[in-house]
Order: sequence, then C-alpha cells, then structure tokens
Amino acid sequence: MTEVALGLGANLGDRCGSIIAALKALAQNTDVTVTRVSSIYATPPWGIVDQPAFLNAAALVETSLSPDALLNVCQDIERELGRRPRLRWGPREIDIDLLNVEGVRIVSERLSLPHPGLFERLFVLVPLHEIWGDRLVCGAGLQVAIDLLRSMDEQLGIHLDDAATSRIRAAF
Repeated sequence: MTEVALGLGANLGDRCGSIIAALKALAQNTDVTVTRVSSIYATPPWGIVDQPAFLNAAALVETSLSPDALLNVCQDIERELGRRPRLRWGPREIDIDLLNVEGVRIVSERLSLPHPGLFERLFVLVPLHEIWGDRLVCGAGLQVAIDLLRSMDEQLGIHLDDAATSRIRAAF
C-alpha cells in the first residue's frame, strides 16, 4: 500500500456535501482506504478571482493503485458528483487533486507529482499540514512554505470553517 495526499475543493452547490461525498466515494473503492481527513477551510478563489469562495480540505489515503489509476478513480468521482468541464481555475462542483504519492515523481501531460502548485497555495498547504505535519516533499517542509506565503501577504483569506468541519467530522 502506498500513502497518497489528496486535496479536495468545491465552490458550487453544497460545497461541504460535495467534499464529503467525494471522500465517501473514495472510501467505497476496495483499492483505497481513507486514513485521515483535515478540517475544512473557507478560501478565496485562486486563479480566476471572480467566482464564489471555495471550501478546501486534504485527505490521506492508502492505495494499491498506481498514480494513473488513482487519478482515473478521482476523475470518475468528480464526474459522478456533477463536475463539468469549465475554465481552468474556474468554478467547480468538486475537485480532487493528487498532491503527493509516497516515493513517486512524475512529470507528464496528464499528471505531475508532487503537484506542481503544492508550495504556492495556502488552501492546499494549510489542510495538508494539519494531517501530515511537517513531512518533507522534495526536500522542503510544509510549515516553511506556509510561513513564506504568509510573510508575502499572499492568499490570506483562508480560515477554518467550523460548521463544515463539524459536518465532515460527523461523516468520518
């Protein structure tokens, strides 16, 4: 079994419900075990800023699937939950990103691991740090990246969403 860090986000519809549904769908897959789930954080949009705010979370899973096969599972879940193709960085019903796969580095058209934006986005770093601690990814600790981004005053609108976190704790 390989440990995989996932990032989840949504800014359309029942945002928290979509994240919970995605995690439940992952947990129903016999090749995936959800081992930890972060709190949920409300975050401003990134990339295209003229859209609703996001809810974001991170999860750790263990899987026997290859990274490509897990990506297929995640994309199938996104479609099942109503995600439609839109602009890159635009609004979405659900987004499931592979952030890091233990011991794997890939750069391809379809998949790059670790995720190329991992150290640029507080909405990924903060929930991931909560469940993963300060493990190193490509030789860098998550807390160092968080501190650097905060010192640069970037993406500061992130905050814990207590109501959404209560919902996810009840589900997991």
